[in-house]
Order: sequence, then structure tokens, then C-alpha cells
Amino acid sequence: MSGTKLSDSANEKEAARLVIYAMKSKCSRGRRYKENEHPFRTAFQRDRDRIIHCNAFRRLEYKTQVFVYHEGDHYRTRLTHSIEVSQIARTIARALNLNEDVAEAIALAHDLGHTPFGHTGEKTLNKLMKDYGGFEHNLQSLRIVENLENRYPNFKGLNLVWEVREGIVKHSSEHDRHDVLTEYEPEKAPCLEAQIVDIADEIAYNNHDIDDGISSGMLDVEQLSSIGLWRENFERVAKEYHMEGFKVLKSQTIIRIINGQATDLINQILKSIKEKGMETHEDIRNAGAVIARFSPDMERKNRELKNFLKENLYNHHRVIRMADKADRIIKHLFKVYENDPRLLPPHIYANINEVGKERLICDYIAGMTDRFALDEYKKLFDPYERV
Repeated sequence: MSGTKLSDSANEKEAARLVIYAMKSKCSRGRRYKENEHPFRTAFQRDRDRIIHCNAFRRLEYKTQVFVYHEGDHYRTRLTHSIEVSQIARTIARALNLNEDVAEAIALAHDLGHTPFGHTGEKTLNKLMKDYGGFEHNLQSLRIVENLENRYPNFKGLNLVWEVREGIVKHSSEHDRHDVLTEYEPEKAPCLEAQIVDIADEIAYNNHDIDDGISSGMLDVEQLSSIGLWRENFERVAKEYHMEGFKVLKSQTIIRIINGQATDLINQILKSIKEKGMETHEDIRNAGAVIARFSPDMERKNRELKNFLKENLYNHHRVIRMADKADRIIKHLFKVYENDPRLLPPHIYANINEVGKERLICDYIAGMTDRFALDEYKKLFDPYERV
């Protein structure tokens, strides 16, 4: 059997198991640069695999979620967060008979453009780049997959299909507010799989921030008892597993919150599709607004949880102190490179005329892990550190 026939068979098998409004490989707008299709993997499977194998994905292991990597071995990083988002998004997509491969690819790529030191690094770079086009991590994720990865002989980037790139650039949460490039039709919603990733991201970071916040001692369990989602699930778990210690009760509570939110989202999506009579993936995109939303009751409970985390974890004095330190590190690195770009590694400096000095420095710093940024800072500013 020829490669083309095998590829056609993969697309047919995919289409046969998906609902009519799912995003299917055969309906993709394709890649920017023409490539032969793989004999037994769909285009979306290949994109997922390309993301997993790229350098930017591996660097997420040492990039901050909330806690800097050296603060403890069990806290989430951008890598473990991305894996958790992928798992939740795949579960929801499978329950709805949507395309898991699209959801997984977008989920695994959604944080590729994040800076060291979390959102602090992003805010600092955006200020430093205000006269040079700014900085936003979703746009940087797109820049990575379109330009910065260097793995293929005939093009820059990963040459992902249009729908995955659209899902990356339209990724939206409370931290993500930016103009969508004209190429990706800002007036339209992304495919339903991409919308699910947005909510899976929120489910993941809210719940693992509870877990890490309690483990760090920054969140008090008595405080959490005032939050409806935590209280109602913890009380059920404590009653059912009253002989277990707190560690098990905490984990089971978080598991139930995640399951409850995922279930609510699935039911709400099905309700919206039925009410609006949607029949194709283009109906989803032309709806005028995203349909992947929680029910009003769950949205209220989720908002209460998010406000609690913002006040008690993200504004905790330990987090603020580390954020201030991170801000100073990134500012100093940027300024020293800006004053003398020859301090950049030669293979980076070689691109200065093509990219421009400030954008080149921005790309370099954004790609750093927390660990690398701290080491580079010591090399540049500590006279006793080897350069």
C-alpha cells in the first residue's frame, strides 16, 4: 500500500470517529510550506509530535509557573502545567467526540513563548520592548513555531498547520489580552478544540495552584474553607475518607473539583450546540463568541476561587519578593546586552542585522529558563563567577 493511501486511510478513520462539528485533518487549511503527508499519521498528530520534540518545549521544565524551580522539586513548572492542560483538554475532547490530537497539540504549545519567572518576566519584557513592538507570550509562542525553532531543511519553525497556529495565537485567559494577527481571522472564534484548551488551562492552573499553595504554606486550609468549590468537595471527601490523612483528602478534593468543572463544561457545550443548532466546525467559528464556557453557577464559583488565589497566593509577600527579584534580573540582562550586543553568544549575535538588536535580545531572554537566567546574571555581574 502506498504512503498516500495510508495517509488517506488515517484521515478517513479520524473523520469516522468524530462528531460532525469537530476539526478534521481533511478540512485543515494546511501548512505554510508544502510537505508530503505522513503515511499513517494525520497532520494534527504530526504537529503534536513536532511540538513535543522541539527545544522550546523541553525548556519549559525549568520555567516558573508560580514557584521558581529551585524552591522545591514537587511544584509545578510550565512543562508539568502544559502536560496537565493537555490531559484535561484531551479528556473533554474525547467525551465530546472531538479531535483529541488538535486539542493536545494546542495545549502542549500554548506556553512555549513564556519567559523565565512566569508572568513577571512577561510584564518586564513587554515594558522593555514598548518602543519595539512589545512582548506577549502567545505571540511569542507563535513566533517560536513559525520562525525560531530550527529543525527542518526547507523552512524556519515547525511548519504547523493553520488551525494549530490559530489556536496558539488566539489562546485566551485572564493573563492573555492581545490583538490577533489578521492572517488568523480575529473576527472569528477558533475551533471548539482550541476553545476547550482555554478552559482546560484555567482548570489546571487554578487547581494546581491550590495544591502548590497549600504545600508551600502560603495558603491556609482554614481560609480555603470559605471558598465554595473547595468547601463542598472537601466536606464530601472528608466524610467518605474520614480515616485518611490530610494529604489524601487534599488530593481527592482537587481531583473532584477538576472532574466537576470538566463535567460542567462538557454539559454546557452540548447545551449550547443544541440550542444554536451548530452542525459544522465553521458554525462554531462563526458563532460570534466562544461556546466553551462554564454554566453560570460554575462560573460564579470559579470566579470566587480565582479571586481568592489572586489575593492570597499571587499577592503573597514571598511571591511578590521573588517577582521583584525576577524583574531586576531581566531588566539588567536586557540593558547589558543592549549596551553591548557582543556579550550575546556568537550564534545569537550573528542574527542581529536580520532580526534587529532589541527583538534579538528579547527572543534570547524569553527563551531562557529560570536556571539559565540566574546563571547568566551571575556570569555577567559577579566578578568571581567564570564567564
